[in-house]
Amino acid sequence: MAVQWIVRSKAAIWALGLSFAVAMPVQADGLRQVMADAYRHSNLLEQNRYLLRVQDEGVAQAVAQLRPVLTFVATMNRDIINNTSNASASLVLEYLLYDGGARRFAIEAAEETVLATREQLVSLEQQVLLDAVTAYMNVWRDMQIVGVRERNVRVITQQLRAAQDRFEVGEDTRTDVAQAEAQLATARSQLAAAQGALDISRELFNLAVGRYPNGLSGPGSLPNVPRTEAAAHALARQEHPSVRALQHEVTAAELGIEQARAGVRPQISLEGRLSESFTDPVQIPGADNWNSSGTIGLTLTQPIYRGGQLLSLERQSRAQAAAVRSSLNQQVRLNLQAVGNAWAGMEIANAQIQAADQRIEAAELAFRGVQEEASLGARTTLDVLDAEQDVLDARISRIQAQTDLYLSCYQLLAAAGLMTVENLHLNVPEYDPAAYADLFSNAPSRVNSPQGEQLDSMLERIGRD
Repeated sequence: MAVQWIVRSKAAIWALGLSFAVAMPVQADGLRQVMADAYRHSNLLEQNRYLLRVQDEGVAQAVAQLRPVLTFVATMNRDIINNTSNASASLVLEYLLYDGGARRFAIEAAEETVLATREQLVSLEQQVLLDAVTAYMNVWRDMQIVGVRERNVRVITQQLRAAQDRFEVGEDTRTDVAQAEAQLATARSQLAAAQGALDISRELFNLAVGRYPNGLSGPGSLPNVPRTEAAAHALARQEHPSVRALQHEVTAAELGIEQARAGVRPQISLEGRLSESFTDPVQIPGADNWNSSGTIGLTLTQPIYRGGQLLSLERQSRAQAAAVRSSLNQQVRLNLQAVGNAWAGMEIANAQIQAADQRIEAAELAFRGVQEEASLGARTTLDVLDAEQDVLDARISRIQAQTDLYLSCYQLLAAAGLMTVENLHLNVPEYDPAAYADLFSNAPSRVNSPQGEQLDSMLERIGRD
């Protein structure tokens, strides 16, 4: 309760128009710090960083398919009828010399899939930061609304006392007092609803950022957005991470077609074998029982008939590529729509702020006039309460419009692909998606390495600090 009281008191100070620097403590959360914390504490980002590693390992596995395979094989057999034993040990080398390019296409497709996954990680980063901005602005809005409604309760309480005093001296009627009491009950109900909305917004803040707000210092200046809607459209069409991800997926799907085509081509493989074996008719091996052999050979394999499987795989790959292209076209449309919505939201919010400022000025002037007229007996208590309600509504509409303006600006950045740690210059260690691939995409033989352990430590530090 003490924390909520502090939060609501700060909101009241904001509503009275005092500066953030005076009203808020040094440790209050700024919007940029909240975005950095959301990036640092996001379990969703951490999960997808490991999923990117899964795709990186796909490249390593595809690379390994082009390398020779060396296998050690040992066998032992016992003939229980003839009472003899046979044993052998072999080193077998297998090396694919030619497969029509299928495995090379597989490597390139895996690399394109990795690039697509990296762009998907950037797109997810945008969503995490946008969720943090939305959560911050919702708390900021609700705190100010709570402050405005607390002030409204105090003003109506004063009006009720004044009405009661006038009723006692016969200047007001019982109806005037009842109207003030009803208005006060409504104001208290609206205050309780605003406080509940603030509590809900604080929970959503905790979900988006990973902790509760420490008091808010305000969103600061508006972010730099594209100068024109056309410029934002160009970025959304060409540079958005979701678009780039699907472009890489299209390339991977086209390589999948080539890989399916290579399935009908011949394969040539080299096999070498070194073996040692012995036969033991008396259960004790002798020198004459050992045999050594070594062979090397080429094997040509040409598919002739597989019941239509190979052609089906090619048709399936073509369909997959067409589906990804359609998804790319749809994503471009969605991005353009998001830009249009955000741009319109900015224009609407700016217009609403200007109108709200004029409305507040006029409503306050009217309220003061009604108060003066009421003191002279030319206005009723209800007139005063109605004028106060007009001021309240104007202030709340101003708060909502300002919130909408900030949200629309950041939504425009996200729609244009600019809502990233790098573009916003946030003070947080940025994850390098290529670091793991640089270490392991060549399919090294060692499972663990000092570099890999350092990468694990870095990933954990980004996720936990």
